Amino acid sequence: MRAKTQHPLYVGCYAAADQPGIHAFDFDAATGKLTARGSFTGLTNPSFLVVHPNKRWLYAVSETSLESDGRCGAVWAFQINGLSLTLQPINQQSTAGDWPCHLQIDASGRWLFASNYGTGNVAVFSILEDGALGEVSEFVQHHGRGPHLARQEGPHSHSTTLSPDNRFVIVADLGIDQLVIYAFDGEAGKLRPHSSVPARAGAGPRHMIFSPDGRKLYVANELDSTITAYDYDKENGALREFQCLDTLPPEAPENTAADIHMSHSGRRLYVSNRGHNSIASFGVQEDGQLALLDISSCGGNWPRNFAVAPGEGFMLVGNRFSNEVSVLPMPANEGELGAPVTSAVVAQPACVRFVLQ
Repeated sequence: MRAKTQHPLYVGCYAAADQPGIHAFDFDAATGKLTARGSFTGLTNPSFLVVHPNKRWLYAVSETSLESDGRCGAVWAFQINGLSLTLQPINQQSTAGDWPCHLQIDASGRWLFASNYGTGNVAVFSILEDGALGEVSEFVQHHGRGPHLARQEGPHSHSTTLSPDNRFVIVADLGIDQLVIYAFDGEAGKLRPHSSVPARAGAGPRHMIFSPDGRKLYVANELDSTITAYDYDKENGALREFQCLDTLPPEAPENTAADIHMSHSGRRLYVSNRGHNSIASFGVQEDGQLALLDISSCGGNWPRNFAVAPGEGFMLVGNRFSNEVSVLPMPANEGELGAPVTSAVVAQPACVRFVLQ
C-alpha cells in the first residue's frame, strides 16, 4: 500500500528494443524522492506515453519509420499492475505512418489518437473493453509546407488535443504552420474537416493545452520558441489569436520549444526550452493573458518533456541529453523554480507521465 504522498509514474525513452524503454517509479510528493520500480523492454523508442483515465492501461508509441527502421510506427497497449507497476503487453497496432510522437485519449476513453510526425498524418484507434487497440477507425493526411527549409519541407503532425466537450479535435502541424480542426464523431471515431487556423510563418506549432475553463488554448511553437494564446469559441469550434510571447530571454542560444503544461489551478503556464535548457514560467491573468514570470534552469540538458507533480510542490523534467529525470521544487508564490532536489538516471528520457490517483 502506497502512502498518500506517493504517486506512480512512468518514463518513456528513446531506446532500442532490447534496452529498457519504459521505466516505472514511485514519487514522493512530500520530499521529491524518486524510487525506481523496474523497467520494460521489447519495443523501440517508446518516446511518448499516455495513461487511460481508468488508470489500468498505458499506451506507448514506437517511434520508428519505414525508411530508417524498415517498418512504420506503432502504438502498444499495456495492462498496468497497480501494486508492482509492471506492464503486461496487450497488443499493438501500426500507425500506418512514420515517427509517431504523440498520443491522446478522448474524454469517453473509447478512442486513441496517434500523431505521425514523419508523414504528417493522424490515425484514430478504438479502445476495446479489455484495453486492446482495435482497428483504425479514421486516418487523415495533411498537405503543404512551411518557410523553414529543413524542418517544414512537408506536413508534420505533432500533437492532437480534444476540445473540453469532446466535439472537436485540434491537430498542431509543425510542418505547415497550422492548427487543423476536425469535428469529431465520438460514436464512430470519425473526423470531419472543420477549419484551420494559420500559425505565424515559421512558428512550428508543437504541443497545446486548454485552460481549465475551456475558453483559452495555449500553443507552444517549437521553431520560433514562442507561445501563442487563443480564444476558443466552443459553440463553433473556432480559435482567435490574442497574444504571442517569447519563451526565451534576449540573445538566447539556438533553441526549440518543446512541452507545455499548466498548474492544476490554471494560474501558471510552463514551457520547456531545448538548447537554452530552461523552463519558462508564465502567470495567467483572469482574462487569460500571459505574463512572463521567470526563465529557470531545467536542471539538465534538453528538456523534451516534463510534468507538474500532484500537489504542485515539484516539477519533474525529462532531460534527454543528460540522461536524467530532474526533480525541481516549485515555489508557492511567483518565484523561480528551484535547483534539483534529486534526479534519477534514465537513458534519453522523452516523456514523464503520472498515473493520477
